[in-house]
Amino acid sequence: QVQLAESGGGLVQAGESLTLSCVLSASTSKITSMGWYRQAPGHQRELVAYMNTGRSTYYADSVKGRFTASRDNDGRSGYLRMDSLKSEDTAVYYCNVHEYAGGIPVSEYWGQGTQVTVSS
Repeated sequence: QVQLAESGGGLVQAGESLTLSCVLSASTSKITSMGWYRQAPGHQRELVAYMNTGRSTYYADSVKGRFTASRDNDGRSGYLRMDSLKSEDTAVYYCNVHEYAGGIPVSEYWGQGTQVTVSS
């Protein structure tokens, strides 16, 4: 069973940067994708950034040009670099990993979430 451990959240001022980390607790022989979601109070969880199994990335329009997703070569760790943070980026951020077998997602894991608070 893979578990995800997130870290890197905190309180920053608008315009500053943070980098979130997501580490898989165990190696997996399966191909994985990684996504980053966030949920602000009173709002639904939304996809912020996604890196597919081919390492191509997708970003929500609200963060495009400011956030960068990356992963280590072995796929055990992923990162979300967040620059030029705005107050509206305040939310709990979650890491999400899918394992694939034969091109089909077979397992899904979520991190515990990490709070990001941006003061204006």
